[in-house]
Amino acid sequence: MKLFLILGAANAAVAVMLGAFGAHGLEGKLSERMLEVYKTGVQYHMYHAIGLLAVGLLAGKLTGSGQLHWAGWLMFIGIILFSGSLYALSTTGISKLGIVTPFGGVAFIAGWVLFIVAAAKGL
Repeated sequence: MKLFLILGAANAAVAVMLGAFGAHGLEGKLSERMLEVYKTGVQYHMYHAIGLLAVGLLAGKLTGSGQLHWAGWLMFIGIILFSGSLYALSTTGISKLGIVTPFGGVAFIAGWVLFIVAAAKGL
């Protein structure tokens, strides 16, 4: 599952870049509330980039790799939906974008549940 190692590392790099942009480029341009929303997007982006790395590292070692494969895709989808919607919401102020965020959260949760299932089967 080299793909998840690549996706994880790429998303970690993007999360660092977006975090730096938020700290240096958005400070003073966004309200404190919207800056916190943006930071939450970055935080969850990085958590799940690390999750993708874990998927990539464990995929060849666990027998439950089908669940692990789906766990990785759900984490990636979650990054796009959850973090992406928070980035868009905070920088545009379009509050309707927040309707997408819970779908990303559900994808994150489902990804971690599948990770647990794969680990339980593979150990």
